[in-house]
Amino acid sequence: MKPGPFVATVIGDVVQSRAARDRPALHAALVALLGEANTVLSPVVPLRITVGDEFQGCFPTVGEALHATLWLRLHLTAQAGMQHDLRHGVGWGSVAVLADAPRVEDGPGWWAAREAIESVKLEASKAVMRHLRTAYRRAEEEDGSGGPDPAAVNAALMCRDQLVGSLSERSLRLLRGTLAGQTQAELAEAEKISASAVSQRVRNDGLAVIVAADEVLRRVS
Repeated sequence: MKPGPFVATVIGDVVQSRAARDRPALHAALVALLGEANTVLSPVVPLRITVGDEFQGCFPTVGEALHATLWLRLHLTAQAGMQHDLRHGVGWGSVAVLADAPRVEDGPGWWAAREAIESVKLEASKAVMRHLRTAYRRAEEEDGSGGPDPAAVNAALMCRDQLVGSLSERSLRLLRGTLAGQTQAELAEAEKISASAVSQRVRNDGLAVIVAADEVLRRVS
């Protein structure tokens, strides 16, 4: 197999989707979410469902892929409620296109993403890591794949997921709005609370830290 370009690969799925009360509605929400994400996030290979509730896509950098994983998580809760969450494996490596219609891809980049999402499933089964939803792996290829250091990226992801996983439904909405560029006054009006109450949640729940971390991670190449 001739190696293709190096890209950031993403594999995602819905956590505990088999327990969903209305799987068709969950599937419809996921389809709508991926369609919106393909417009807003501009992946180099569009996000698409591959089987069941699993989906895949590619981004130009690891940073853009990591930003996408947070965006997708926050926007699924807006469409399907807090009872549903996403987990993701992000990989970096070469990808080869085996067929175009339907599109079939293979290669070290995908193997790395698969290893990453499997590690999330394993680690999140431990009580102390129950909020973990994202992991990153880098393919080791003979011609040198480059890519950021997995240890550093995964340390940041552990902290990010712990903060996000500990948020209330209201704080998740505030985080989503803050990442979208809404002001605290606009958020307060939407939530029908005072601007000071929004400011307090932004500080005490670590929302500003999550936003700052997302900005830093997004610049990772």
